[in-house]
Amino acid sequence: MKKQLMLGGQAVVEGVLMKTASHYSVAVRLPSKKILVKRFRFISWTKHKGLGLPLIRGVVILAETLISGVKALTYSANKAAGEEEKEGGWELVGTLLFSLLFAIALFKFLPLWVAGWIQKTTAAGHLVFTLLDGLLKIIIFLIYLGVISRMKDVQRLFQYHGAEHMAVHCYEHKKSLTVKNVRGYPPEHPRCGTAFILLVFLISILVYLFVPDHLSLLEKLAWRVGLLPVIAGISYELLRWGGKYGMEKGMSWLTAPGLCLQKLTTHKPNAKQIEVAISALKSVLR
Repeated sequence: MKKQLMLGGQAVVEGVLMKTASHYSVAVRLPSKKILVKRFRFISWTKHKGLGLPLIRGVVILAETLISGVKALTYSANKAAGEEEKEGGWELVGTLLFSLLFAIALFKFLPLWVAGWIQKTTAAGHLVFTLLDGLLKIIIFLIYLGVISRMKDVQRLFQYHGAEHMAVHCYEHKKSLTVKNVRGYPPEHPRCGTAFILLVFLISILVYLFVPDHLSLLEKLAWRVGLLPVIAGISYELLRWGGKYGMEKGMSWLTAPGLCLQKLTTHKPNAKQIEVAISALKSVLR
């Protein structure tokens, strides 16, 4: 019997990306209504000595996911709009840099500044300050998701996100990849990147308890940015563990928060969107 592969993926513009350890495929619904599928060879940096070790591999895989994800989004956006594929290395770097700075400003600096102001106003201790910082990050993230989820394009993206998860569920349950079978599975999945983000927020609360309280705002921000690789590495290992054993008794707590959050980031797809997810999955499995 053929060994079942560990799958990953993401939604893209009018399409789905599916990924294994050696390839990833992007399927996009064109303006002509046809499905275009493109398969790419993929060699993970974790194959190099030292980069595949526990804790380190999570950071490496996160970087790889960001790069391939932005490339796939750019590719799908061009194809969905009926445009030719554009080569733009500097555009990719610029997009990644802007996204990183935006994320640091919104999810690091803003909650840290607000928590610091509350601490000074109320003379709260270090524990309360760290808990406030973590809680504010989660609140800002939920508000951010709530705002963007009202956009029509994002709603369609979330439908493709659901289609991706449902197709993966179908494959993992060893069922034939048909629209009817895929429809029988939930749009939430325990290994989702959304779950990873929430886990990062929760783990960061514990890690930041060890950051000295007497530091300035900018010093605390620098520590928080510097510790991100550590937090990402821990979160990846926990999510991987939870995705493997999450359905077993006593382990569901690892995946439950992420599955709950996916109620916001995944929507039920229609048959056409499921067809796209199936096309991407069949391509990457061949």
